[in-house]
Amino acid sequence: MDDSTFGIAAVTPLAAGRSSAFASGLCVVEQDTDDIDLGFADSAAGILADLSRQKILYAKNSFARLYPASMTKVMTAIVALKHASTDTILTAGDDVNNMEAGAQVAGISPGDTLTMDQALHLLLIYSANDAAVVIADSVGGNMDSFTEMMNKEAAALGATGTHFVNSNGLQDENHYTTPYDMYLIFQEALKYDLFKEIINIPSYDTIIHDASGSEKELHYSNTDLYLNGTKSAPTGITVVGGKTGTTTAAGHCLVLLARDSGGKPYIGLVMRAADQDAMYTDMNAMLELIQN
Repeated sequence: MDDSTFGIAAVTPLAAGRSSAFASGLCVVEQDTDDIDLGFADSAAGILADLSRQKILYAKNSFARLYPASMTKVMTAIVALKHASTDTILTAGDDVNNMEAGAQVAGISPGDTLTMDQALHLLLIYSANDAAVVIADSVGGNMDSFTEMMNKEAAALGATGTHFVNSNGLQDENHYTTPYDMYLIFQEALKYDLFKEIINIPSYDTIIHDASGSEKELHYSNTDLYLNGTKSAPTGITVVGGKTGTTTAAGHCLVLLARDSGGKPYIGLVMRAADQDAMYTDMNAMLELIQN
């Protein structure tokens, strides 16, 4: 399948099965805001949702079928938080490192033990693909069963343009979502206090244990450059935190929670940006639409 064709395939909003009853309490995209030009590339996508007014301030390619990359881990966190205790002890299986070369990992090895709380921090702060595998195996028993749980949760949220085949977002042509679906998934994740707490952390230090019981010290910085001060949001806007995602096929992606000077919340989403600078430029262009 040609990736450029796949990347702009559209899911019709009405065909996506979102009823007015379901939309209660959500921002609904009826169509893209074609009257607002923020300089996005034609293939890029973006959504800015005003949560307090339940209003979409900007939408581009809202129902395009795109690859989510590591934004997938937002759904991984939802399923984990819904079905497991944070003090659950996880033991890494032999499949923990069965992934493509160059994939970002925290250094978890077969036999290592850590808590679900630690795994969620590594998952959301550092985007550790090995943490995503450990979570899937622990909660679902194996990756296939866990992704069934992810897809069931997506359907329940009305994210009917979404299909997951793994817990980390590594590339697969059958692993996809839409910008609007990703907004729905992220808004659901924000209902969990621990999720909001973790995405706001700039860096994370922890100790896990190997199969012999010896300590392994881990230290990682947040992949969201707003959190570590490398990038700045527009004046009057505070970025609480979010989730990045990057693969060659997906481009550069970011979904986040921001607040205006009065503390009102917004969800911003950029997908398929050409590079990291374009992603943050596009996000800031959207955030500048917020009236403080």
